[in-house]
This record gives sequence, structure tokens and C-alpha cells, in this order.
Amino acid sequence: MAEETEPTRDETSRPELPHDELPHDELTHDELTEDERRELASLRAEVARLRAAAATADTTATGTEGPPTAPPRAAGAWRGRGRATAAAFLVVLGVVLAPLSVVSVWARGVVTDTDRYLETIAPLADDPALQQLVADRITDRVFDYVDVQGLTTQALTALAERGSLPPLLANQLTALAVPLANGARNFTEDQVLTVVRSDVFERAWLEANRVAHEQLVAVLRGDQGTTIRIQGDAVVADLGAFLAVVKERLVSRGFGLAERIPAVSVDVVLFQSDDVAKVQRQFRLLNAMGFWLPLICLALIGVGVLLSRDRRTTFLAAGIGLAVAMLVTGLGLAAAREVYLDGVPADVLPRDAAARLYDTLVRFLRDGIRAAGLLGVLVAALAYLGGPSRPATAIREWWDGVLGGAKGRLAAAGLDLAPVTGRVAPLAPALRAAVFALALLALLLQPYRTPGLLGRVAVVVILALVLIRFLAVPAREPRRRVAEPAPAGAADGTTDGRPATTGATA
Repeated sequence: MAEETEPTRDETSRPELPHDELPHDELTHDELTEDERRELASLRAEVARLRAAAATADTTATGTEGPPTAPPRAAGAWRGRGRATAAAFLVVLGVVLAPLSVVSVWARGVVTDTDRYLETIAPLADDPALQQLVADRITDRVFDYVDVQGLTTQALTALAERGSLPPLLANQLTALAVPLANGARNFTEDQVLTVVRSDVFERAWLEANRVAHEQLVAVLRGDQGTTIRIQGDAVVADLGAFLAVVKERLVSRGFGLAERIPAVSVDVVLFQSDDVAKVQRQFRLLNAMGFWLPLICLALIGVGVLLSRDRRTTFLAAGIGLAVAMLVTGLGLAAAREVYLDGVPADVLPRDAAARLYDTLVRFLRDGIRAAGLLGVLVAALAYLGGPSRPATAIREWWDGVLGGAKGRLAAAGLDLAPVTGRVAPLAPALRAAVFALALLALLLQPYRTPGLLGRVAVVVILALVLIRFLAVPAREPRRRVAEPAPAGAADGTTDGRPATTGATA
């Protein structure tokens, strides 16, 4: 045996090296075979080559030898940054333009589609506040031409001057002129309200607004109409057509003085603001963009997603951004409501009637905002469920288990879908993309997107995705119930470890 010697100071201070990095003189070649020695030499040569290459790269990067040069992948990295920046810019621009798109679609529909306009204003005919407003305006117009108090006073004065009445009685009758006038006004207002609350008014309201729709288009384009017009800083609707109906009803009820009412206009202020001209300019711009702006928004977001390296994350960000943009738009619409109510004087249009008028006119706009916000939430939810997070992965695995188990039970019942799975599984991504494209096309073909429409399309999309996943996921054998272990000795006919007795042995 070789005599052990105490290690020197240099040997103890030297760190231990792995076996494949030991110097040549410390390897015991006698313990290696010829093939192992050749392999060891090859490994050493490879390590030396890699170290030399690493040293050359470090020298080039630090600039110790020669001028510094950019890494080979620097140009590619800059291109990647530019691509990511362009993708983010396009998605943000599409999301920012989305609220303007919703408003322009609503404005364009109200202006160009008469049926949509009538559907918008139809509920106003049944609103009590507006019914009272119309009744007051028509009653005031009636008494502009029928001075009941003046006529009563003249009649009583003429009787007194003839001397056919005692002076005391004549004075008392003259004092009844005001109560008689008030009674006539109350009677007239009741008759007007009866007309306004009847089906006759509703039909007349819709017919008048059908004619007025063309006038509204003219007003918003800057032209003056006859039924709806701009008067100073106010938008005014003429309800003179209802006055003729009221006149006929008053005469038929015995109020002959109504014959004196001429064919005149009855103006009701719909909107009053110093910004009417500005609203006209903005409305013309929105009307021009009503058709193209939604397509532009979708194109911007779609191109941004395609340019992005992480398309799922970009899709998720676009959905969240769209939902947030619609939330901000809804808050802005609520703020505009207060501006509108403050812009209409109470003596021109009562606040409750103005509020009802505003809410009715923008109700389809609210539906469009809710639909776009719901679309953003659905997009974000789908992008999240397709991601690598633990909750999303767990949900997908659970769902695959449910579908695979159902498929396995069908196979056990004799309906083997394995051939279909083999064909559908490779095409599943393309089929899902086709489902989304068809859903988007269905939404674009509809002139007005509402939450109900979006909900129906979402249900169809979810059912289609479930069907594709069901056909693509492999079948899983149903779990069999594990039998309980038999008690000891059951196999050899014993119980509790003792031989079973029979009648013969007994």
C-alpha cells in the first residue's frame, strides 16, 4: 500500500474540482479503459473550446480588444420592441374610439331610420309628466284665443246697464266672472287631458312624429323644418296638430267658444342650450362616422392582436379596456343628463318631464353602451380562461374531465366517437376561430347591438365551443366502483378464521 503523506499547505488551500475538470496529472488513467480515456479526451477538448468561445464573447462585449460590436440579436430585439409598441398603440386607439363608435351608431340610427326613431319616442305618449305638459301647453293656447273671463264680464255688465237686474244682484254676478273663467279653464284642461290620455293621442303622436322625423333630420343638418325647428338657442317641437283634435272635442262637449280657436302652433321646447350650433356640427360628424367607425375600431384591435407576440394577453387587455371605456362612457352619459336638465329652464320644461324625455331619447344609446361593455367582459373572460394561470388550468382540466367522462360513457354504450375525435382534434383551433368570426359577422350584420342580442350570440358561441371541445377531447373510461375486500377466510369457506360446518359433518 502506498504510504500516506500529510498534505502540504498548497494542496489543502486548493479547492476541489469536479472529476471532469481535474488536471491531467491527477487522473488515474490506469483505472480507465481505452474507450473511456478517448471519451475523456473528447470531453476535455469540448470544454476547452466552449471556454475559449465564452472568453472571446466577453472580450468582444467589454471592448477590451477592438471596437465594440452590437450583439447579433440586437436588430431583432429592436424590431420586436417596435412590433410590440405598434400592437399596443393600435389596441389602445381602437379601445379609445369604441365609445365614439357606439354614440355614432346610435345617432345614425335615430336620424336615418324612421321606425327606430318612432320606437324611441313612442313611450313618451304614455308618460304622465309629458302628458300633463302637453295638456298645459294646449290649454294655454286655447285661452289665448278664448277670453272666458272677459266675455263673462262683458255679458254681465251689459245686463246691468240695461237695468233688467237689481244693482245688488248685478254687482254679485260681476264678481262671479273670475270663478266662471276658472271653471271654464278647469273644464277645458280636463277635456284636453282626456284626449291626451286616450289612444287617439298616441296614434296622433306617432303620426305627427313620423312626419316630424324628416324635419328632425333637416334641423340636425342645419336646415329649418316646420314641425321641429331651432328657435334661438332652443330646439322646439310644434304640437299644433293636437290643438285641432282638442278644439273638436270641446265643441262636441258644448263649449262653443272653442270655435274661435284658429289653426295655430303649440310649441314645446325639447332642448335649450347655448351649444345648439355645436351639437349640430358634432352630430353631422357622428352621422358621417356612424357606418365606418365600428369597422375601423374592430380593424385596429384585430391588427394589434395579430402584431402582438403574446396574442392572448393582448386580447385580454383589449377586453378589459373595452369594458372600462364603456363604463366611463356610461358615467359621461349620466353627467350629460345633469347638464341637459340644468340647461332647460323650469318654466319652459318641468324637470321631471325633461328627465323623462332625456331618458327616453338615450335609452337605446344606453343599450349600446351596455352591449359593448358586456362584449369586453366576455372577451376578457375567454382570454383569461385560455391562459396558463392555475385557476384557468384547473377549470379547463375539470371541464375536459367532464366531457371526456361523458364521451367514455357513450363509448361504453356502443357509440364510439374516436374516429371523429381523430379528425376534429387537429382542426379544433381553426374551428374555434371560425366560430368567433361568424359570431362577429352576425353582430356586424345587425344594425343595432343590444345586450339581449349579444347574450343570444354568446350562448350560441359557448354551445359551439363546448361541442368542438367535446368532439376533440379523448374519451375517458368511466370510473368503476371498487369492490370492498372480502373478509378473511371467505375464499376457503371459513368465517372468522374457523372452518365452516355443514349438516353432514354435524
